[in-house]
Amino acid sequence: MKSRLLVSAIGVPLILLVILWAPIWVLALFLAALSGVAAWELMNCVSAKRHGVLCTAAILGALFSAAYAYFKVYIGGELVVVYVIAVFAYAVFRGGEVKFQQIMAALFAMFVVPYAFTSFLRLDALGFHRSTLLLPLLFSFASDTGAFFAGRALGKHKLAPRVSPHKTVEGAVGGLAGNALAALIFALVMDLGFHHTISYPPIIVTGVVCSVVAQLGDLSFSLIKREFGIKDYGHIFLEHGGVLDRFDSVIFVAPVLAALLQVLKLG
Repeated sequence: MKSRLLVSAIGVPLILLVILWAPIWVLALFLAALSGVAAWELMNCVSAKRHGVLCTAAILGALFSAAYAYFKVYIGGELVVVYVIAVFAYAVFRGGEVKFQQIMAALFAMFVVPYAFTSFLRLDALGFHRSTLLLPLLFSFASDTGAFFAGRALGKHKLAPRVSPHKTVEGAVGGLAGNALAALIFALVMDLGFHHTISYPPIIVTGVVCSVVAQLGDLSFSLIKREFGIKDYGHIFLEHGGVLDRFDSVIFVAPVLAALLQVLKLG
């Protein structure tokens, strides 16, 4: 409990500072750091750390992808193919020591994870109020909190017992309700506190959709952990686990939210 309180006491103010008030380049560095650590955790999960070249390529690739996003230059298909060829060339050179799952983990770490994290930068580029950048975190954690309490109080029917035995259908519904409530509170705070009007129906619908995505993200990364027999991806957040443990839902929610806000009119 002490370690959880310590992480929260340091982490929450730091995240608020970086997202709401720090220059955008500080946020970009923060996202790049998360991407690099997540890449290391994923490579360690698939037992690829003994392949130093592959691990280094995954981490540097994640940092490189995040840097590209900051400079608003998004990696094209040609460069992705070059990366894929280079990774497979290394695997061939190692004579079959590198497994296909490790290759896919490296590519996932290089492209998908940093693309998801740098969705915060794309949200900022859309021109919304800076506080909008809190929504990927809000919709991830509110969904998780709603699901937790609803599951404990009402949970009877298993949602995905082979992936996460403790999650229930009732908890999933609680997650939807939690995000609807969080969206409503966010809109009220923006309206009354910052005089920034947000249309209630679109933000509530967005919250509900993001709850579905958040729960899928949580289950997806639990699926990976179960397959490779690990409890946590890392321990950078002490008892809270690693980056992929704490931000699994965010990795799914952030890019979906960035896409939704390009087509939904919140104002």
